[in-house]
Amino acid sequence: MTEKIIPHFGWERNLLLSNDHIELIVTLDVGPRIASYRTLPGENVLFEKEDEQGGTGERDFKIRGGHRFWIAPEDEVRSYHADNSPVEYDKNSFNGEFVIHSQQTHAGKITKTLGITLHDDSSQISVRHTARNDGAEPATFGTWGSTAMAPGGLQIIPQPILGVHKHDLLPNRGIVLWPYTDLSDSRYHFGRDFFTLRQETTGGPTKIGFSHRERYVAYVLGNTLFVKAFDHLHGATYPDGGCNFETFTNSAMLVIEALGPLASVDPGESVSHTEEWYLFTIPAEAEIESEAALSAWLRPFLRQSGL
Repeated sequence: MTEKIIPHFGWERNLLLSNDHIELIVTLDVGPRIASYRTLPGENVLFEKEDEQGGTGERDFKIRGGHRFWIAPEDEVRSYHADNSPVEYDKNSFNGEFVIHSQQTHAGKITKTLGITLHDDSSQISVRHTARNDGAEPATFGTWGSTAMAPGGLQIIPQPILGVHKHDLLPNRGIVLWPYTDLSDSRYHFGRDFFTLRQETTGGPTKIGFSHRERYVAYVLGNTLFVKAFDHLHGATYPDGGCNFETFTNSAMLVIEALGPLASVDPGESVSHTEEWYLFTIPAEAEIESEAALSAWLRPFLRQSGL
């Protein structure tokens, strides 16, 4: 594995991590942010907002692109904290995790840490989000991993196997809609096995959330498949009406969001959630318009991921 500090995207200090399969770049002049994730050789699958790259010290929150660590539920103070200051990192000698430490206390007295582990012989990385209450009183919040994807792709949201009327009496999924979401939007397709959402440069903002128990969401971009896996904890309380997964898109990007449970966190205590990421090169002829064809080529990659 390679570990080194490089200039990138206009910032002088970025942590580059790579193995024989993938390359990952984490900003250190601002953040914590994951700025790039790509196969070797391949293109970055994460969104890049070029006019905000290279900047530091801004008073206001910047999208910038890539993967960011927010605090849930969405709040103008906690969520939109301006993570525009330098961060530091160290490596856990026991498990090989790279731990990215914010050097500033987050608005609302919350300190964030991003833990990143590269797996030796695959494209898999583990991304651990930890938020500690450094205030004097208990506070209720959760962790929120928001991954902005490069434009032009198709998001795949798996659905549970259909049940049988008069046998399966209870609901098995929850969907939450935002005020600006129009379900007649042609970018959505609500199928039997998969819901899909396409990123288009002509589309306006739309967002939808789920109580998602199917363990993963995927994004197809050209000949690359990105898979993000995360848990749904039975009995836990999640933000936004029970969402552990939310997705947003507009004309610039598509965002895949995994959320940890809400908890009352005592001073000095922490909450966290972990995501598993994977990248695969898919066949050039892979069919994404038909559910049956999509399922046929997608399943082998999911088995490789243990999903």
